[in-house]
Amino acid sequence: MEKNTVIFDLDGTLLDSIEDIAVSMNKVLESLNLSTHNIKDYKYFVGSGVDILVENALGKFSKEIKDEAIKRFKLEYDGKLHSKTIPYEGIYELLDELKKLNYNLAVLSNKPHEFTVSYVNHFFQDYGFKEVHGQKDNVPKKPNPQAAIEIAKSLNVPCEKVFFIGDTKVDMQTAKSANMLAIGVLWGFRDEQELREFGADFIVKTPMEILNIIKSY
Repeated sequence: MEKNTVIFDLDGTLLDSIEDIAVSMNKVLESLNLSTHNIKDYKYFVGSGVDILVENALGKFSKEIKDEAIKRFKLEYDGKLHSKTIPYEGIYELLDELKKLNYNLAVLSNKPHEFTVSYVNHFFQDYGFKEVHGQKDNVPKKPNPQAAIEIAKSLNVPCEKVFFIGDTKVDMQTAKSANMLAIGVLWGFRDEQELREFGADFIVKTPMEILNIIKSY
């Protein structure tokens, strides 16, 4: 019997990490004598990997400057457990219920792979995530569906039976391209209009609404 399977995005979906990302990137900008940004601006800079975060934060600069900023950001952020990053309210309660039901749980993030693994191991080590994947050099980033499809294959579940949960258009595009059910969350970094425009099958305001959707299938 196929298990219900859920793939989560990480930042903006499971973890509220925007302040730590913003502070780290602003330190890099200061070190390069460049203008910094408000934390709320970073909600629109993130979601597509470190390279795009840096491009959004820097604007028009040479490749050399961007490469240096990427290097400095990785050193500044470096996967250590930042003090302001915590799971969103209700996430642990949702995961408790999914674990009781013995669902397959996975994470697919555009955060660098080693950082993704570090955060999942720290905050969610008790939940038995079977697949945890961040950005890797040899795998296309979301919204390319390759990694999501590979997760489904490794769990022996048809893509159309997988729920993909995220907070940005990148996640909705990934879900739709992989022929998965897309659940957009409103507590993350983007708004309902973006999520619906890019194909969300469901929109939720609280984590426990996700449980009700999955159980109804």
